[in-house]
Amino acid sequence: MSLAPISLPDWAWQKADVREALRARAIGQLFRYTQQFSGASQARIATAVDMTQGRVNELINGRRTVRELDVFERIADGLSMPDDARHLLGLAARREPRSGGRAFDLAAFPEVVRVFNAQAAAADEIQRAARTVDELDVLAVRGLGLIGLNDSLLRSSLTRFDGTRLRLRVLLLDPDCSALADRAAEIGESAESMANGVRLTAARVRDLADVCDVQVHWYRSLPTWRLIRVGKVLYLSGFDAGWEGHESALYKVMETPYGPLYKGFRRMFDGLIADGAHSLA
Repeated sequence: MSLAPISLPDWAWQKADVREALRARAIGQLFRYTQQFSGASQARIATAVDMTQGRVNELINGRRTVRELDVFERIADGLSMPDDARHLLGLAARREPRSGGRAFDLAAFPEVVRVFNAQAAAADEIQRAARTVDELDVLAVRGLGLIGLNDSLLRSSLTRFDGTRLRLRVLLLDPDCSALADRAAEIGESAESMANGVRLTAARVRDLADVCDVQVHWYRSLPTWRLIRVGKVLYLSGFDAGWEGHESALYKVMETPYGPLYKGFRRMFDGLIADGAHSLA
């Protein structure tokens, strides 16, 4: 008769080294942590994940690796992984995603590790993260609340005191393009007012050249996504006729070895820069 799945303490899944092993899909390391935190033997692990003890031993000692999705699923089930651990491993949550309805259903996607009701709920986390990274990308319409004003979300986090310099890239909606007029009409604002806000942000960002390596670029398509990339983490929200980006649900997306979202949105950002006619920095 097969044994029940192994259960690690909740705190074990939150340890930095365990989470790094999950992100790297380093199953041998994960099995070693399982032994350490649950007391399970190699034979007990093998039974729980439907492997031979010999294969578990080979994985622990680095002589084999795991690549097959169904094997990762067996390991996740056998170790009773919580959903956030499954996400880091590149797997969907155990629960079935609901159809339709609220944006929180996307939390079942492997790379989406947290969903905030709006930007304000994530503000402290984003500011802390921005103080520690080497690269920061911002995609916005006019960006006043993100980076253009002294009390904006990111501005106080940009100066480094250790001699290093942040690379800052900012994409703003071209104040002279037709898409800006369309966006202004969607939210009941004059195109002139919105264009003036974009120009103000561009000027204020250029003022940061003393403390950052700054690039400011235009894009010319109707705004759809609002993006803050802080190192290997994306914070994404959306634009629509009914709301501004800071009012939308905000999705925290982590880079994972096999996930498409982080890579796709970063590729989109780089493509918008490449398609732009000029840089303003």
